[in-house]
Parts: sequence; structure tokens; C-alpha cells
Amino acid sequence: MRHQLLIPCVALLLFVPQLRAQTPAPFENEIKAFEQSDKTNPPPKDAVLFVGSSSIRLWKTLDQDMPGMKVINRGFGGSQVEHSVRYADRIVLPYRPKLIVFYAGDNDIAGGKSPNRVLEDFKAFVAKVRGELPQTKILYVSMRPSVARWHLRGRQWLADQMIRDYADKEDNVEYVDVVPTLLGPDGKPRADYLVADKLHLNPQGYRAWTAVIRPAVERALKQN
Repeated sequence: MRHQLLIPCVALLLFVPQLRAQTPAPFENEIKAFEQSDKTNPPPKDAVLFVGSSSIRLWKTLDQDMPGMKVINRGFGGSQVEHSVRYADRIVLPYRPKLIVFYAGDNDIAGGKSPNRVLEDFKAFVAKVRGELPQTKILYVSMRPSVARWHLRGRQWLADQMIRDYADKEDNVEYVDVVPTLLGPDGKPRADYLVADKLHLNPQGYRAWTAVIRPAVERALKQN
């Protein structure tokens, strides 16, 4: 009887590693889609690369909001800072961008990561870029406030301030603060800037944060 019970147990143990091997890495499908697009529609050289989580991915008016600039959108929704580090070799470095606009971190905080972990992951992203593109400037966009995640604002603020302090001491890294423009007179997130989920920006919200990000991009390009 013991031998009969052991057989399915052994079979299960042999199957689990195979199952793990077949499980794709997080966001692998999205990254492959970018790579396929690059083959059929090669991105421009010396462009401004926007990379990060869903706030980048959902920026449908990016081309119009950055007139006169060559831009590449490589946002993948739900991603955290570590994922941009992981896939930099595939969706950042090959483009050799003139400038990188980076937005991620709020998913990290919502997922339980500490502000210090967000900082360390961002440092890893900067190090990866510098290893191959030492002259490429990186603009870090602060975590935007939202109604849905307002209860996390303290940890978001702390992570942002740690990154701001780091950026102040580093060459070719700049902090871009979009928080004030997305808050109302009461100091809380403007719900009229958000879609129904109370998390992501609507067209009016994108206009507000473009008003802050575009001048920062223009200044950075002039400095290059």
C-alpha cells in the first residue's frame, strides 16, 4: 500500500519542475510583443524613451504631447521597477535613447515593497543604463497621487524623497515632481483627473502631467 501511495507522489515531484520551466517570466509576452514590433517597425534612433508601468503604457497621446520629438513608448502595465531592470537589455539599451523618462514604483509600494527597496531597484536600473549608455540622462517621474492608493501616499512620498536625494547627487539623473499638479486645493488627488478605477489618469490628467514632464524633457534635451 505504501508503494502505491509513493508512486503518484514521486510523479508529482517530477512534474513540478517541468511546470515551473514552462511558466513564462512575468511580462514576457509583452516584451516579446515589443521585440516583434521592433522587427516590423524599427524605432527611431536617438529618441526619447518612455519606459515603466501602466501610466506610460496608457499614454495614448504621447506623440502629440511631445511635439517635435522622436519618442518610444515601452510601458507595460502592472510592472514594477525591478521589471524594467530585468528587461533593460531588450527594451531599453538596444534603442540607445538620447533620454529616458522613467515611471514606476507605485505598483511596488502597493505590492508591499519598502521605499528603500524601490530606491535600490531604481539604482540598479540607473547602473544598468550607465553600463552601456553612460551619457544618457534619466528623468525619474514621481509617483502620481490617486484616490485608489491615497492610503499609501506616505510610503510613496518617502520612496520619492529617497530617490530625489539620490538624483540630486548623481550626474545624468533628474527627479520630476508631478504631485502638485495632480492635487486639488484640498491637498488631495483630483478625482476629475482619473478614470473610473480612481487610479489611472484620464485625458485631462495626462494634460496636467504633460505640462510638467514636457518642459523637463525639453530642458534635458537642450543640456545634452
